[in-house]
Amino acid sequence: MPKIAPVSELRNYGQILEMVKPSSPVYLTKNGHGVYSLHSIEDDEAFEKAKAVVSLMTELAKGFPPGGDGEWLTDEELGRRVKVLVGAEK
Repeated sequence: MPKIAPVSELRNYGQILEMVKPSSPVYLTKNGHGVYSLHSIEDDEAFEKAKAVVSLMTELAKGFPPGGDGEWLTDEELGRRVKVLVGAEK
């Protein structure tokens, strides 16, 4: 069940922040309409990784060489770049 609180509850921000857990954001409303969401850093990192994977898959689906220099990548280089994008390697 989603956790929902009015924006005015931010006066008690400590209580609101305690409600935020991984995979369990808190949605803030104003005049009964959703305006903000508070989520954990873990969720944010997972979201950014997912965006990177989607971006890579979008580029691959275009059929253009993803190397940027007009050359196709080797399997090894593609694997390395995917790992970098999903944060498995720096």
